[in-house]
Formats: sequence, C-alpha cells, structure tokens
Amino acid sequence: MNNNIVKAVNAFLPNEKYISCENLGNGHINSTFLITTDKGKYSLQIINTSIFKDVDGLMSNIQEVTHYLRRKARNSGNDPQRSTLRFLPGPDDNRYVIIEDKAYRMYEYIDKVFTIEKMENPDHFYSAGVAFGNFAKLLSDFDASKLVETIKNFHNTASRYLDFEKAVSDNISNRLNEVGNEIAFVRERKDFMSLFVDKLENGTLPLRVTHNDTKLNNILFDEKTGEPAAVIDLDTVMPGSYLYDFGDAIRSGATHAAEDEQNLDLVDFDLGLYEAFTKGYLSQCGESLTPVEIEMLPYASIMLTLECGMRFLTDHLNGDTYFRIHREGHNLDRARTQFKLVKLMEESLDDMRAIIQKYV
Repeated sequence: MNNNIVKAVNAFLPNEKYISCENLGNGHINSTFLITTDKGKYSLQIINTSIFKDVDGLMSNIQEVTHYLRRKARNSGNDPQRSTLRFLPGPDDNRYVIIEDKAYRMYEYIDKVFTIEKMENPDHFYSAGVAFGNFAKLLSDFDASKLVETIKNFHNTASRYLDFEKAVSDNISNRLNEVGNEIAFVRERKDFMSLFVDKLENGTLPLRVTHNDTKLNNILFDEKTGEPAAVIDLDTVMPGSYLYDFGDAIRSGATHAAEDEQNLDLVDFDLGLYEAFTKGYLSQCGESLTPVEIEMLPYASIMLTLECGMRFLTDHLNGDTYFRIHREGHNLDRARTQFKLVKLMEESLDDMRAIIQKYV
C-alpha cells in the first residue's frame, strides 16, 4: 500500500491503528479509499488539485454546508451522522493535509447505504428528485454568498459561449470544415444563452446553494428503508441557481441514450422520466421556489444540455484538451448527442410546462 496513504491516515487519526485500505467508488476526478482502523471505517480522498485549485475555498464551502445540514438534521430529529458528510479535522484543525504535493482529506464512512449506478426504472429517478429537492429545501435559507466559486463561471452559459466563439476563431485543431452545422446550431441560440445569467445578475433569480453534479450515483440510499439518506460529492457546491441542478439532472437522466451515442436516432427525451424527477423534486422544494424560478424551470434542462453540448464542441475545436476522449471525434459525438436532445426538449417545452404546473 502507498506509504503516503498511511501517512495521511496517521495525520487525521493519530490515536488509531491503520489496518487496511481499498478503493472506494468510481469517481472520475478524486481518488477515494475505504480505510479501516482498529476503531472504525473512514473514507480518504486525494483531491484533484488540477481541477480544484482553491482547496481552501473548496473545503470551506463543504464545511459550511455540511455543518448547516447537520444542524438541520438535529433540529428535525434525524440522524446528523447519516444525513450528510462529516469531515475530520487534520493537524492544527486544518481541513486537509499535504503529503508530497497531494492534498488529502478524510471523512467518516456512512455505513449500511448503497448507491445506484444505472437508472432502471422511473422510481429511481423519482427518488433522485426527492433527494436533490430535499437538498435544495434544506439549504433554501442558507446565505449562498458565503460560498466561493471553486470553478469560475462553471454554469455561466454566456461566458461559455464566448469560449466557444474563441475556439471557432482560433481553429486550433483545423476542424471547422466538419462542424459547420453544429456551429450554426449554437449561434442560432446565442440570445438564449444569457437568460439565467442576466436574471441572476439583476437579482430576478435568487442566488442559491447548488450542488452542480446531480447524478443518481451521488445519492446514498439507506439499506433498510431504500429511501435517500444523503447527497454526496460536494466538491462543486457553489453559489448559483436551482435551475442548474434541476436542468443537469434532467439532461443526464431523462434520456435512454448514452452521452456519446453515435446513432442519433437512438437519442430520446422521455417525458415520463421528466415527470418522475419533477414530481420528486417539487414535492420537497416546491414551496421554496420563487415565481420566477418556477417560470424558468421548463427552460432549465434546455439550457444545461445546450451548455454541455457547446462545451463538448468547444473542446473538439480546441483539440480535446479538457474532456477525456476514447476515440477520434469523441467530443463531437458527445456534442451532437446533446444538440439532438436540445431539439427534442425544445419541441417538448409546452409538455414540460404542464408537468411543472401539475406538481408545483
């Protein structure tokens, strides 16, 4: 076993005896390990500092939010140890330790839970809506301005559009000839890009605590009840809009196609799945939403899917420098899949409005 992991464990748990370490989860950004000592189990993570450059800001965000969620759990009679993550302080109460240029953090392991990697039925997506809706409700009165942006302009779609136009202008990869239709698709929606950003800037949309990675496998489910226990993977918790979390969940969950599906005939938008998530989400936080948030909710999935596709296309034009690829043209395939999904969502806008009004 890597001696640095043992050093990290000893830094966080100087009074416990290290026994074993094994890989935990399948995250693409941080490396996670299940640590067993003579007194218990813990999760140890190596933070990917190439993506999260402001580790102090990152850990401050997580600490602020998890402390708040634990307090809410205690006040409502729930178990604070199972309701959210609890990070352990390191030496001198630091939130992380540096060992040979790597940043390590440790938190208590939540036992008797499971995750769902692949959605097999609408009930799974409904439960995801409940989990992320409850996350939004619990944090609805948290002052989001206390948090820092750990990734600048993460969902600033207007800024992402400028990045896209620069990639077109620079044409680093000499791929413009093959993506004329895709470029036109994005440019036709230029004015739409700033819809949420403008409303956040002028205060029409309230600043909220957002998770920014609302995938099904970021929820821990209780083994006994089968109900959501905790939302995890809080690295991208930042100030933003609830529309981001709702939209990205729909983008990734309300289609049966893979994100990089090459056969666009297989790309669908399942309104049944949309309704399942919406029902679960609004059952928890519907009363916390403002009228403008409700009005904008049908546009959220379109915006986040368009943004994601535009980012894939931008990376393709820049020579595949950000997203990991596994074949030639992989990012272009991803972009085309997202754009097909955008069109299907646009065609279903009236249906999405009706579903939201049904449950709000």
